[in-house]
Amino acid sequence: MSDEKVEAELQGNTLRVYWSILKSRDGVGVREIQRAMDFSSPTLAAYHLNKLCEIGLVEQKKGKYYLAKIVKVGMLDQFVKVRFLLFPRHIFYVTVFASLLALYLLRLEQLSFYSVYALVFGALGTCIFLYETLRIWRKKP
Repeated sequence: MSDEKVEAELQGNTLRVYWSILKSRDGVGVREIQRAMDFSSPTLAAYHLNKLCEIGLVEQKKGKYYLAKIVKVGMLDQFVKVRFLLFPRHIFYVTVFASLLALYLLRLEQLSFYSVYALVFGALGTCIFLYETLRIWRKKP
């Protein structure tokens, strides 16, 4: 299935269910999804899980649903999966800029035009990437 079709199908509660499966260590059952998503019935959870199976993103084995394919469409493009954890991709830039800024502050001996310029550049980069990381985190499914 093309990325455009997957993106069209992967919206709303279906996206939330897929997000939950992305974060899970093991497979998930229908009841687990129902409780996690606060659905009114297990039938609604089963509908979204079957929809993900039809798209080819999830597969069912012995009553549990497992991640079959990771797609980077829509909001999911902004996240990086490390094992079972999902991070906004900008968090790595924040870490680099903040580490370099802290290292520069530790090694700073005297203030000059160039040292102030470096401090402003480091602080600005850290703040911009931190803002972007928080903005993406708030929009997660």
